Amino acid sequence: MREVRIGGVRCLEVESKSVLNRVHGMPFEWSINPYRGCYHRCVFCYARRTHQFLERDGVDEWGSVISVKVNAPQVLRAELTSPSWRGEHVAIGTATDPYQPLEGRYRVTRRILAELARARTPAHLITRSPLVIRDIDVLRELSTAAGISVCVSIPTLDAAIARRIEPTVAPPVQRLRAVEKLARAGIRTGVAVAPILPGITDGETQLRDVYAAAANAGASFAWHTLLNLGDVARDSYFAFLAAERPDLSSEHEWLYRGKYAPRAFSSKIEARADAARHSVRFDPPQTLRPRPALVQLSLL
Repeated sequence: MREVRIGGVRCLEVESKSVLNRVHGMPFEWSINPYRGCYHRCVFCYARRTHQFLERDGVDEWGSVISVKVNAPQVLRAELTSPSWRGEHVAIGTATDPYQPLEGRYRVTRRILAELARARTPAHLITRSPLVIRDIDVLRELSTAAGISVCVSIPTLDAAIARRIEPTVAPPVQRLRAVEKLARAGIRTGVAVAPILPGITDGETQLRDVYAAAANAGASFAWHTLLNLGDVARDSYFAFLAAERPDLSSEHEWLYRGKYAPRAFSSKIEARADAARHSVRFDPPQTLRPRPALVQLSLL
């Protein structure tokens, strides 16, 4: 392992033995995370708990100690060419942002996408970063090779709120521009209104505005999730409330006695989000289509 200091971040260059992670109980079968840790210090991030696995502080060190899987593209190529690989769907960025700032230097995500295109493996990618538009060329290649959808997370259009809950993420307007550029390039693109934060971003008008802006930018789909607070994320989020919204602390103590809010409360927020979503029309995507696989015929 090699350690590099980049802009105040301890960057750990690590060698991975495997890249594809088997997933159960999700709409996809496999996941890939090019990094461990994330410069995007979102106060609600459920993935902060992964720092515990390496005995790191998931609250204070989450954005300052980041592992880069520098050999991930080479390892992935070997995994995708294995006789046991069946070309199943892969999700990229389930526990870290694949387009956090270090990607500008290491280009690990870009090279992973190229390997997926080479192996004709369909994928879904989620990010909060406009840096994704850098790779429109390889995303188009993967789209025609096997299929790719990109989801950009935008929980609010309010730049001031966004700065408090996602302190190192580009403003919402920049992310909307990324959605527009991806959609115009023929990439199937959507928006994740996630997570919805009780008392902060859960107003029906707030939610409708995000859905409408997403549709106007060319997104062909959108989805939402309500805040959940597991290990470490709970500490991070309650520290944020104490500093920024102490008026909500007591309510959240009651709502989040466990990882999820009570069903009655979450159902009310779900209904509000569904109503906001229902009034917005998302047009069918004008996207690049996967090419049929070439079949070689033997001459007899």
